Amino acid sequence: MKSVLRPAFVLFTALTLVCGVLYPFAITGVGQIFFPDKAAGSLVLRDGSLVGSALIGQAFSSPAYFWGRPSATSPMPNNATSSGGSNLGPTNPAQIDAVKERIEALKLADPGNTARIPVDLVTASASGLDPEISLAAAYYQAGRIARTRKLTIEEVRGMIDKHSDPQYFGFFGEPRVNVLALNLALDQRRQISGHEG
Repeated sequence: MKSVLRPAFVLFTALTLVCGVLYPFAITGVGQIFFPDKAAGSLVLRDGSLVGSALIGQAFSSPAYFWGRPSATSPMPNNATSSGGSNLGPTNPAQIDAVKERIEALKLADPGNTARIPVDLVTASASGLDPEISLAAAYYQAGRIARTRKLTIEEVRGMIDKHSDPQYFGFFGEPRVNVLALNLALDQRRQISGHEG
């Protein structure tokens, strides 16, 4: 029995050290050296203050800001500790009711908008943490943003285009825009306009 337990214990200890200590430290070190911003969580600072992460969505509710995808995390939206989708299928009554509520909220916020509502504004993502929306979802909100901030719709659409990212590798997925980056750009534009005026 001793001849069996000793090698098993040695192997267990060695694998624990290699896989549980050395490997994580090595990967963390490589990340900190070559990709320090990403390894630190892609944190976004504004005037020295932390305002969020480029990797995790935020729940904007003011009509002056772009709204991101709905989040199915609990107990609050975009809660990284409970990341995960709702797992509700498209025919589930709870999912249908949630989508209807989201459609009504969008129509209430912008009653004159008759454009088709992009699906990513009324359905939660698989992670519940999506920081990005499609360009269609951003363009859908451009009129509301323009009226609220007293900008032209062309100015708002220009900002969307300026901050958009292309498809991954040129063919995968669709063009998108980071909601936090876009909203920070809107605030920055207002500050610049305020200094000029």
